[in-house]
Amino acid sequence: MAKANWPVYGEITGPIVLIGFGSIGRGTLPLIERHFKFDKSRMVVIDPRDDDKALLEERGIRFLKEHVTKQNYKKLLGPLLTEGGGQGFCVNLSVDTSSLDIMKLCRKLGVLYIDTVVEPWLGFYFDNKAGNEARTNYALRETVREEKRKNPGGTTAVSCCGANPGMVSWFVKQALVNLAADMKLDIKTPAPGDRDGWAKMMKKLGVKGVHIAERDTQRTKLPKPFNTFWNTWSVEGFVSEGLQPAELGWGTHEKWLPKNGRRHKKGCKAAIYLEQPGANTRVRTWCPTPGAQYGFLVTHNESISIADFFTVRDKKGKVTFRPTCHYAYHPSNDAVLSLHEMFGAAGKPQPVFHVLDENELVDGIDELGVLLYGHKKNAYWYGSQLSVDETRKLAPYQNATGLQVTSAVLAGMVWALENPEAGIVETDEMDFRRCLDVQMPYLGPVNGYYTDWTPLDGRPGLFPEDIDKSDPWQFRNILVK
Repeated sequence: MAKANWPVYGEITGPIVLIGFGSIGRGTLPLIERHFKFDKSRMVVIDPRDDDKALLEERGIRFLKEHVTKQNYKKLLGPLLTEGGGQGFCVNLSVDTSSLDIMKLCRKLGVLYIDTVVEPWLGFYFDNKAGNEARTNYALRETVREEKRKNPGGTTAVSCCGANPGMVSWFVKQALVNLAADMKLDIKTPAPGDRDGWAKMMKKLGVKGVHIAERDTQRTKLPKPFNTFWNTWSVEGFVSEGLQPAELGWGTHEKWLPKNGRRHKKGCKAAIYLEQPGANTRVRTWCPTPGAQYGFLVTHNESISIADFFTVRDKKGKVTFRPTCHYAYHPSNDAVLSLHEMFGAAGKPQPVFHVLDENELVDGIDELGVLLYGHKKNAYWYGSQLSVDETRKLAPYQNATGLQVTSAVLAGMVWALENPEAGIVETDEMDFRRCLDVQMPYLGPVNGYYTDWTPLDGRPGLFPEDIDKSDPWQFRNILVK
């Protein structure tokens, strides 16, 4: 790789158990090798498929071809996580494995833990007997937050630490710092864990909401064949979350609730969901390269956690400020076509799933950032513009999308190793500066852009529309109806 002297951030004294060896697992492996001291003989990778077993064999790393299930996870993982003493680290990058159950096991054993999503056991996403509210990421997140309330402190478990959720929460804080400086407002940057300070900072800056605004322009050398689902990251993950209800953090400035919008009666109540699938729900948004664009309102943990984290309450506990927050995702063109085919076939996924690797892509970037809107400077996008060409120079076995995720996993692992008794944490609760210090070398250009675009722009005016001209940043104007 291009950079010879990569920093070693610390030593993992116990076993490393990497669950899942798909596109993100493969990409994370070389970063672990590069940045940590550890005993390779006590590292094990677990996956039900052995397609890339050769990568592990050539490194002398143990591989177990196993499904981690509700029935076997304790018996399977317990001995592996404690083998040979020291403090182990569980890196959970799999699908269909309960993040909460594995996290609880790790904390009971004193083992550090990290994942990129609150993942349920197999069957949750497609359970047609459960109501849509039960299938939301809000419901999944609440199970982890409840565990945190019941068992505070203890061994660190980092929840939802990929690109998004994960890195984007650090971007939001950096964007707020940049906004304050550009507005010449005398606002002191709050301490890393000062939730109340950060929320009041966002409120004072006049931010109404946040889009996790992403445009993936990576292109393949060959056209996508019919009846296949192509994506630049886990197809299983994308299909699962895409068929969950659309979800968004619901801001205090909103004056209109969609007819199929539903509020939650329990928990933090920071979000709503729509009675329709997220990957078939479009929103108006903006990214630097394309400008105005449509994105899909796919549910993500950060849509809820950011809205929750930046909530301001009065002394009686009443909410006085909360931002709207949601994903606004334009995936690669092949993935858009794949979604179109899937929903056109009554939502039945294609029989062939394929993740595009760096050798199949000819060019393009994954432009992933946060669009903070509604303030006096209108809207500000801050994020990574990583190209597949630069990715090839930085790290093996991944495209630009993958490296944005795996480098966030690396940053979360470093933070956990340096803060081993922090309990269960989301990325919003971590030190954003430290995490970005670790991740920045892998993100390509990281820039901020102001725009005067609003969701009221670019409408031809040829047809009647149900919009709110008094406030461009109402969700009423953002949702494509």
